[in-house]
Amino acid sequence: MSARRVRIGGASAAWGDTVHGVGQLVAAGGVDYLVGDYLAEVTMAILARLRAKDSAAGFIPDWLAAVTPHLPAIRAQGIRLITNAGGMNPLALREAFQAAARAQGLDFRVAVVTGDDLMAQAPALQAAGLRDIATGAALPERLASCNAYLGARPIAAALAAGADVVITGRCVDSALVLGPLMHDFGWGPGDHDLLAQGSLAGHVIECGAQATGGLFTDWHAVADGWDDMGFPLIDCAPDGSFTVTKPAGTGGMVTSATVAEQIVYEIGDPQAYRLPDVTCDFSAVRLEQTGPDRVRVSGARGRAPGGDLKLCATWADGFRLMTTYMIAGFQAAAKGRATAQALIRRTQRLMAAQGFADYRESLVEVIGAEDTWGAQANPALREGAREVVVKIGLRHDDPKALQVFARDFAHPGVSMAQGLTGVLHGRPKPAPVLRVFSALWPKAQVPVSVDLDGTPVPLPADPPMPEAAAPVAPPTPTAFIPPGGPTVTMALRALAWGRSGDKGNDANIGLIARHPDLYPLLCAQISEETVAGFFAHYLTDAGPRPVSRYLLPGFHALNFHLRAVLGGGGSASLRYDPQAKTYAQMLLDLPVTVPAAWTAPGGPLHAVPA
Repeated sequence: MSARRVRIGGASAAWGDTVHGVGQLVAAGGVDYLVGDYLAEVTMAILARLRAKDSAAGFIPDWLAAVTPHLPAIRAQGIRLITNAGGMNPLALREAFQAAARAQGLDFRVAVVTGDDLMAQAPALQAAGLRDIATGAALPERLASCNAYLGARPIAAALAAGADVVITGRCVDSALVLGPLMHDFGWGPGDHDLLAQGSLAGHVIECGAQATGGLFTDWHAVADGWDDMGFPLIDCAPDGSFTVTKPAGTGGMVTSATVAEQIVYEIGDPQAYRLPDVTCDFSAVRLEQTGPDRVRVSGARGRAPGGDLKLCATWADGFRLMTTYMIAGFQAAAKGRATAQALIRRTQRLMAAQGFADYRESLVEVIGAEDTWGAQANPALREGAREVVVKIGLRHDDPKALQVFARDFAHPGVSMAQGLTGVLHGRPKPAPVLRVFSALWPKAQVPVSVDLDGTPVPLPADPPMPEAAAPVAPPTPTAFIPPGGPTVTMALRALAWGRSGDKGNDANIGLIARHPDLYPLLCAQISEETVAGFFAHYLTDAGPRPVSRYLLPGFHALNFHLRAVLGGGGSASLRYDPQAKTYAQMLLDLPVTVPAAWTAPGGPLHAVPA
């Protein structure tokens, strides 16, 4: 096992992120590995369509654009590159990368990890009677893509064989970091606590500048640096602990709060965060501010993974059309709703006259009048806003029916409502609705392979699967004992930071207490029922237990899992926010009751920004 520390930089959060993270991290110096994360569920279906049109396509070109200008410096510094930008065609990305390197007189040893694409196994998957792990629905007959989430062990094997660059298809995001740590530190499949820590390191930097203040609740503390956000660097030790930092002189900030927000992002049950290499328990994770822009992370625990991999398939379910326009003036919100509903009724009539069925679904949201807030909307804004953006979402099985709407969309602007403007995109266009199907599939039936410049790399046999570990007892919240005396009501944001995101059609909201003394009050007042009531307008299809709450007392956090709350999620939803990106910031407006003494000098709320 190596005794040295390993430095890893996270240069990308998703397809579409800036290509300039690579240059920033290379210039910082001392980087051992540079990872680029680009994939999401629906991304795989998009890449599959691109590959079907062109056998040389199907990967993320942004990674190539990001690394190519810096290849001489990457080679000179001995930086090794790891990315999942291979998408649906990692072999083609290797060819494109090697061509870019040769054009600069450089040579890299490039390994490709394959086996995640299971489209060839579709008949076997159908025969197995797979059911969606969230809904219980059967596997759709016609799939757009189907991939297993691979783990870190193939990446570690590629590095051990001498690869300078490792390109994968679909793998869990954190594997891009865990792989090199397994290789450098010699961690084995039974080192569960170490694997959990390494996976947490990957989770912290997999979304790029989200860990360095990019989406921080206290945005005003970061805004001066938004024009040059620092991308994350982690200094990893053999004992699994790691320190999060960023390049000197860059924007953003690294504090226990910014790192904590990223840890709670999209993790579901923090005591059962299941990955191919380990099942993680993050509930006792500890965060320590060791210096300016330096946070040490430790305390993750692990246990054996299961014998299955998560499988993600996408399938087409008709078409949707989304469009927006602005309305200004007296009663803008009411006028906006009226124009949208009139346009829907008009096009329903026109479609029927042409023999089309009615819309499968329609949704009007007036942004600026707080339609997305449900019962929590501010009445003064709901009806009194003087400028709003109207969003119309429509779903239909036939794109030609949606074209009826597209052709008539300009009608309100010339014959219905003064103050209508902002139609900057022309006629809206129908787009396929892609839904996600998630299930489990045996690891033994996923044909993982590693190829290093045309030579197969042997993979170690999977370790024997131990008996399922007993469930971990959830933490018990510390009882909140009010100190007595007068109380005051304030917004939850005075007590907590928050971050939210999506998993398919589910949402995840994490809250972190601004001060340890505030945590018992959060546990007492922010319950499953409280959150379910706040989002009741979206939880109409969630079933008998729409919200689950989990505790992370190690860094004074709560995590909430909201089921079936996103209207289908991703590209299937007609919502303005189909990925729950706004949910935490909405919940932070929830009124909470606190002892008035806490706001006095020396109290846990003194000088805390509200």
